[in-house]
Amino acid sequence: MHEVALTAPQADMFELEAKFPLFVAGFGAGKTETLITCVFRDLFNHPGADIGTYAPTFDTLKLNLVPRIEEILTLAHIPYQLNKSEYICRVEGHGKIIMRSMDNPARIIAYEVFRSHVDEIDTMAKDKAAEAWNKIVGRNRQKIKGALNTVSAYTTPEGFNFVYDKWAKDPVAAKALGYEYVTAPTYSNPHLPEDYIEGLKATYPAALVQAYIEGKFVNLTSGAVYVEFDRETCHTDIVHNKKDCEPIHIGMDFNVNNMSAVIHVIRGGQAYAVDEITRGRDTPSIIQTIKNHFDGCSVIIYPDASGGSTSTMGASLSDISLLKSAGFKVDAPKKNPFVRDRVLSMNSAFKSDTLWVNVEKCPEYTLCLEQQAYNDKGEPDKSSNNDHLPDAGGYFIHRKYPIIKSKPKLARVVGY
Repeated sequence: MHEVALTAPQADMFELEAKFPLFVAGFGAGKTETLITCVFRDLFNHPGADIGTYAPTFDTLKLNLVPRIEEILTLAHIPYQLNKSEYICRVEGHGKIIMRSMDNPARIIAYEVFRSHVDEIDTMAKDKAAEAWNKIVGRNRQKIKGALNTVSAYTTPEGFNFVYDKWAKDPVAAKALGYEYVTAPTYSNPHLPEDYIEGLKATYPAALVQAYIEGKFVNLTSGAVYVEFDRETCHTDIVHNKKDCEPIHIGMDFNVNNMSAVIHVIRGGQAYAVDEITRGRDTPSIIQTIKNHFDGCSVIIYPDASGGSTSTMGASLSDISLLKSAGFKVDAPKKNPFVRDRVLSMNSAFKSDTLWVNVEKCPEYTLCLEQQAYNDKGEPDKSSNNDHLPDAGGYFIHRKYPIIKSKPKLARVVGY
């Protein structure tokens, strides 16, 4: 018997008998722990069952689900074999846990499972989420006598997106098809730090508080993307100190014939956008522009991570390699952050007085921050070319001032 402590909403999800259960939750309410608990409930209670687990990207599988699965099996002294190339964990005396990424639905083939558990599907674009979901449901056909095949989802609500349409838009019709859900607000977890919720309220724009604390479906797609930016209250007169060759931090977005960069300085832990580069032809040309304006200064570039594999020149050298060859320091992750995380980091930085913009030195950046809106798919609109400079600035802000999400503890004890 393995015992796990659950909060009240987690226990409701654990016990929910539905074809397609959903755990829709605020930050800190324990989505991943609920998923992991239900995975092992299904694995241990049904000998020979194979269980599918799904995450938006391979990075979230590697950094989140895989380590947690290994930790539980190790603590329970249960022998297992993890094939890291196939992402399959064979658990001695039980079945297999098959792990797949939803950003590559083509890999959701050639196997079948008894039950599936899907993490953060609402962070995906609606059409991609629907494609992944349909493929996952199609794999869910392994027969276990006397037990129901189910596909469970665990997510923070991302507006009126895929999850809303499936479970909440018409709850009566959804329930008739087996779609039922449990809501878990952040404050359902009594073991969070006392200031955790107040910290979320201080960090996130008002439009997101209901979604990210209450776990409710609210409209996140209307109006401007950068709702916390105001050209008056976010303005600074600070400029780059060329005399002392002040170090500069440049967020950069790669686009052929439309290279964009936002130049920042950091003082006292705060970031100040003090200049911009727009409509650069290619990476060599933007390198030359930087050298012309900031010769002799320490330059750190925070680029679009996709520049590691492509070049605006179409040459063999990647854009990032060209930047390094020019003598610049480059601070880039292996993969770009989710768009929503980058946008949230920007809005949080404006709200917390961490990010300031010299409106006179960055006129186009200012207009883009004011004018970029969401499209009908709930994504930042790119059709008006208002996305390049905010994307560039966002790569720097997300890298230096990311929003850190705490992991919760649990409460009520159940066994499986």
